[in-house]
Formats: sequence, C-alpha cells, structure tokens
Amino acid sequence: MSQSTLAINKSGRMFWQDGQLIYNGKYKIEKQLGGGGFALTYQAMHSKLNRRVVIKTPNISVQRDRDYPKYLERFKKEAQMLAMCCTDSHPHIVQVFDFFVEEDGRYCLEMQYIAGESLWEYVQRQGKLPGTEAVKYIRQLGLALVDVHKKGVFHLDVTPPNIMLNFNSGIPNSGKAVLIDFGIAGDMSPPSTLSRSFGNKAFAPYELTRKGIRHPTVDIYCLAGSLYYAITGQRPTNSFDRKYEQEKLVPPKQLVSSLSYGVNQAILKGMALEAKDRPQTMEEWLNLLSSSQANITEVILASDVGVNYQNLENLLKTGQWKAADQETTRVMLKAAKKELQGWLDYESIENFPCTDLRTIDQLWVKYSNGHFGFSVQKRIWLECDSKKVDYETECLLGDRLGWRNKEGWVDRNAYNYSLDSTQGHLPGSNNILLLSRPDL
Repeated sequence: MSQSTLAINKSGRMFWQDGQLIYNGKYKIEKQLGGGGFALTYQAMHSKLNRRVVIKTPNISVQRDRDYPKYLERFKKEAQMLAMCCTDSHPHIVQVFDFFVEEDGRYCLEMQYIAGESLWEYVQRQGKLPGTEAVKYIRQLGLALVDVHKKGVFHLDVTPPNIMLNFNSGIPNSGKAVLIDFGIAGDMSPPSTLSRSFGNKAFAPYELTRKGIRHPTVDIYCLAGSLYYAITGQRPTNSFDRKYEQEKLVPPKQLVSSLSYGVNQAILKGMALEAKDRPQTMEEWLNLLSSSQANITEVILASDVGVNYQNLENLLKTGQWKAADQETTRVMLKAAKKELQGWLDYESIENFPCTDLRTIDQLWVKYSNGHFGFSVQKRIWLECDSKKVDYETECLLGDRLGWRNKEGWVDRNAYNYSLDSTQGHLPGSNNILLLSRPDL
C-alpha cells in the first residue's frame, strides 16, 4: 500500500484524496462528506453510469480495534439488512447499490447520494421551522421506520445530521426527508465510539449508550428529539443529564408559544426518560402525533406532485363545506392522476402521495376546528368494534359518520354540509381503504 494512494489526517483516520480513482477506476472520489465513530463517508462519481453516489468505509481507528473482525462481520450483515430494507425503494430511506472490497482490503458500502442538506444544517441556516413543516418531515421518517421495524432493523441514530432534506425547485413546499447512515452508526460502532457520537449525545435515550439496548422506543426518542430541534432550533436536554443530574427537559411549547398543545405533548411523550413511559411502537407514536393536529394553527400547502391547494383552503376558510368537498375530490383525482377515470381505485389509494394526503387532511382539520378531516374519520374508525378493512366495518363507520341511515347509504348530495353534522362527516370519501393508510 503506497503513501501516494492514501493520506492520514491528524486524528489518524485513513481517507482517500479528492479526484482519486478507486475500485479499478469504477469510482472517482469527489470529496469527503464526514465521519463518525465507525466510518468515513465520501461523495463519489460512478464513472460508467455517471451517477453521483456515497461510499462509506470503516475508519482506521476502528480497523485498529482488536474486535475489528467482529465489527467487519456485522458491517457485512448490516449491508445485507440495508439491502433488504431498500427492497421496496422507500422514498424516505437511503438506497443501497453495492457492497465491495477495495484493493487495499477495505470494505465499502455504495449508497444513494441525496442532494440537499441535513436537517441540522437546514435549521442552523433557516432557524426554527414552522410546526407543520417540521411535523411533515418527521412523519415521513416515522412511516419509513414503521416498515423497517417490521423487518427487525432499528436505526438507533435518527438525529438531525442523519436526516437529509431534498427539495424539488420546480414544486413549492415539496421538501422530502430521507434517512441516511442507516443502522451503521448505532448498531455497528464499538461502545467507546458510539458514546462519543454527536447525534447520540444530543438526541438519544440514555439506555442506548449506557446499556446498548436496541428497541423501537430508541428510534421513537431520537425522532421526537429531532422534531424538538426542528421546531425550537435548540437541542433538547441531554438524557444523561436528565437521568443522573436531575435536569429537566424544557417543554418545546415553553420555547415556541405558538406550538399546539398536541404536538408539544407528542414530543414530550416520545422523549419520556424511561422507555416504558414512551409509546412502544412507531405506529403508536405517529397516531399520537396525528391526533395532535386538532390544534393546527398553520398549514403549508405542500404537494409532492405539484397540486395547488389554495382554492381548497379558500373554500374551507369561508365555510363553503359542499364546494370544499367537491374540490377535495377534484384535487385528489389530480394528485393521483385519475382525472379521466374519475374515481380512485385500490392502487391509486395505496400510492396516493403522503404529503398531499396530509395537506388535505390538515386543511379540513384546521378550518373545521377538528370537526372534519380524514384523520378524524380514522380515529372514529379505530373506535369501531372491528378494525378490519371489510364491508361490515365500512357499514359501522358509515353509521357513525352519518353516511348511512335506516334506508341505506345516503346520497352524497344529501349530506349535511354544516358544522352541525356528525363529527367526521366530511370530507365524504366514503372509502375505508383510504382511512386504513398508516400515514393518517
């Protein structure tokens, strides 16, 4: 191994130089992106595909650890788990492309390059974010983690530096959050380096770094802590100080008076000091966050597909409930690209853009003061005796929402388009498949 191909920085970490070709010229290193307790990351260009990628490799301090062979085996297994998590190409999880061994014997993981900046950098530059924008990003990641947890994988470092934000310049309010550094920093690092990592010190629960506990409640705490940071612009009180120095976690609403009581409580519940006091699954915490939206004070008219929701907001703001219901149908067909078909089939409901669904729901919730909205309908559906997606449950829900009477299903033109109607009566989607979506 020649000195011309490698360089050593002051901390003793080995790194490639800018412009260097690696893996038989397949990749050209553009620059070093960063490094944590376990690995270094680089921005590189795939020479043949002309595709920008990220390459991660263990740093030299880990290679010198006597247990390095064990970490290397786990690194290999982690690459396999990451590939499994990426099977469905989830839009909010960084994608894995390849796992290879460089000529000097170093193992490398090739991953998707996410253009944009981290949540940490974004807040440092922009300042604290509006509640609805922050919740939007955190919900995107929470939904991704629901799927990942079902596969038995935990991220364990869901912190602002590991949350990348990508914006489509052609579509206003189209920011998308993507989770990077998946599982490596939290699950692969030696305890000595894990306890020093920035993200864990600022955002992780004490049981992770002290006891190495791997559980969904760890990701819940980290994600709630990231939401705290996004909304307040400040890092939350260190969990070690809370546990052993009796320091208190300052409620986010104390720092941002306009924050809704519901979002404040969802953050505090997710950041409960003891794991047993937090929601035990990501779904539970997301449901808690959803129920908090009854006190929405602002809605960002965000869309992943360029739909304009200004007219819907104007109709709801002026209490034109019937026209707003009709406009909801129109914009949903537009978002799903089903305008010619005129109705939403199973596939279009399954693939309906998450951001657009949340925007429509939040508009209804805000301007009805929590009386209408898809999330209101979902809460009522969950209160029904059966939680199945079948006709019997649909009838139970229809009875509760005033969509059915003794004669059967009520014609949509005969709905009670006023706040005197049954809670959850509008919008009149009359589609239980839509309410079964986990992102409501």
